[in-house]
Amino acid sequence: MYFTDRGIEELERRRGEEEVSLAWVADQLRTFTDLNPEFETAVERLATWLARLDDDDEE
Repeated sequence: MYFTDRGIEELERRRGEEEVSLAWVADQLRTFTDLNPEFETAVERLATWLARLDDDDEE
């Protein structure tokens, strides 16, 4: 188990029943990056990965 799994599990436990838009998620990622610029690269990589999840289906 990775250390980050605890945060992911907490997110799922506390907010797993909520429905949100990807625009909301993007806004939260921007806010997080503004408050924690040292995580800019990780947030950018996560956002890019999420944006491209379906790329394999298009080929």
